[in-house]
Amino acid sequence: MIQQLLWNPLFQFSILVLGTVAVRVVLGRNPTIRFIVSVCFFALLTATLLSHGITPYSPDIGDDVLSRKITTGSLKAVWWIGGAVVLVTSVRLFLIFENKPREGRLAQDLVVGVIYLGAGLALIANVFSLPIGTLIATSGAFAIVLGLALQSTLNDVFSGVALNLGRPYAVGDWIVLEGGFQGRVVETNWRSTHLVNGTEDLVVLPNSTLAKARLVNLTRPDETHGVSITVRFLPTRTPAAIEETMRTVLLSSVSIVKIPPPSALVVGIDSQAIEIELSFRVSGFSLSGAARSEIFDLIYRHAKTTGLKMAGPRDVAIPYQEAALDGLSAKHPGTPWRLLESISLFTTLTDDEKDALASSMTRRTYQKNSIIASQGNKLSSLMIMRTGVAVVEHTENGARSELARLSPGDLFGERGVLVDAAEAGDTRALTFVVIYEISKEDLAAVMRDRPALAEELGVLLSRRMEDEEHLTNANALVHGPHPDTLASRIRRLFEIPKETEFL
Repeated sequence: MIQQLLWNPLFQFSILVLGTVAVRVVLGRNPTIRFIVSVCFFALLTATLLSHGITPYSPDIGDDVLSRKITTGSLKAVWWIGGAVVLVTSVRLFLIFENKPREGRLAQDLVVGVIYLGAGLALIANVFSLPIGTLIATSGAFAIVLGLALQSTLNDVFSGVALNLGRPYAVGDWIVLEGGFQGRVVETNWRSTHLVNGTEDLVVLPNSTLAKARLVNLTRPDETHGVSITVRFLPTRTPAAIEETMRTVLLSSVSIVKIPPPSALVVGIDSQAIEIELSFRVSGFSLSGAARSEIFDLIYRHAKTTGLKMAGPRDVAIPYQEAALDGLSAKHPGTPWRLLESISLFTTLTDDEKDALASSMTRRTYQKNSIIASQGNKLSSLMIMRTGVAVVEHTENGARSELARLSPGDLFGERGVLVDAAEAGDTRALTFVVIYEISKEDLAAVMRDRPALAEELGVLLSRRMEDEEHLTNANALVHGPHPDTLASRIRRLFEIPKETEFL
C-alpha cells in the first residue's frame, strides 16, 4: 500500500510542490535562487511525468477514465506553467540593459508576455486537445471588433512603448509642447504621461498625443537652461557704452551660472533705440523666472546710475526728447541727494534731512580688483554703491567663498556702524566702482530723530548675517550677535531710547 502511494504520480507531484515552496520560502526572493529552484522543479517534474508514461508535450488520445484524465491534464498544465516560469526567471536574470534600467524592464515585460502567451496556447493544444489554428481563425472576427473598440487605448500603449524605448524625456524633465504648453514630467506609464505645469496643476496627456507632437526638452542635454532678454534704450550713449553697462548687469547677477559665460550683444539700432540682447543660463528651468526678475531689477538700477533711458516699443514711434528734470531733481541736482532719493531706506526722511545727509556724504572711487574693505576690519561709515559691481568674499583656512554681490543702490558697512563688528569678508571691486559714504556720526544724528531708519538698518544687518550664516562655517565674524543683543547694542551706540522698538 505504501509502495503504491509512493509510486502514485499525484503524490509525488504534491511532495515536489511542497518541497519547492519550502525552499523558496527559506531561501528568500533572490533571483538567482529563484531561477535554480525553478529549473530543479521543472526537471524533477519532467522526470516524474515521463517515468509514469505521461508525455506533457503531446495530447492524450484514447484515455477514457475521467479521474485519470483530470489528473493527467492537471499535471500537464502544471508542467507547461512550470516551463514558462523557468523561461520568465531566466529572462529576469539575464536580459539586462547596462545603465538602462527602464529599457531593460520594458524589454523583459514584452518577452515575458510572449512567453506566457505561448505557454497558454501550448496548454490549450496539449491539455485540452483543441486545434489552435481553428481557434485563432474563428476568433479573428472577435479580435477585429476588440481591436477597433480598443484602438485608442492600444494606440496609447504602443506609443508608450515607443516613448519608453526612445526616451525623449524622463521623470523630472521640463518639456514644451506645440502651442507653448510646458510642464515638468512627474510620472510616465504605459498609457499616459503626467505633467505638473507652472501653476502646480496636474496635467495628464495620452502617450499617443506626445508621440505625434513636436516637443522641446528644456532639461537636456544638461540641467542648465538658456534665457534671453532684449531691452531697448534711447540713443543717448554709444552702443559700445550701453553694451558694457549690460555686461556689468550680468556680472552683478547671482542667479545665473558663470560657465558658459553670459553675453550682451547689440542686435539692432535705429533712430529711436538701441537694442541689446542679454543671453545667460540658469542651473535649472524652474529658476529662470527668478533670474529674469533679478536681471530686470539690475537693468533698471544700472541704467539709472549711468544715465541710460529706456525706449518705447519697437512698433510705436515716439520722437526722442531729452527728459526734463522733475521738480525735486531740479531743486536738488546733486548726485548724493539723488542717490538718497533712489534708495527706499531713506524715503521717510524729509527734504531738509536729505539735504543735510547729502551734504555730509563723501565720494570714493576704486579701480577694478582693488579692495574696498578688508575682512576683519571695522568700517566706521555706511557705504552706498553708486556705480559698478563689487563682491564680498570670505576666506577661511585658505578657502574662499562668495557671500554677496553689490550693485548700484546696495549698502554695506552697516555691521561696523551699527554694532561695531568686523567685516565678514573682503569687499573687492569687480569693475570701476563709485561709492558714497555716510559717517557714523552723521548717520547717528539722523537716527536719533528717525528711529525707523535704525530699524531698517538693523533688519538689513540681521538678514545679511542670516544669509552669510548659510554660506560659511560658524565663526564669530559671520554669525555676529544674537538679535536681542544686536538691538541693545544699537540702542546703546546711538543713544536711542529703550522704549523705541525695532528689529
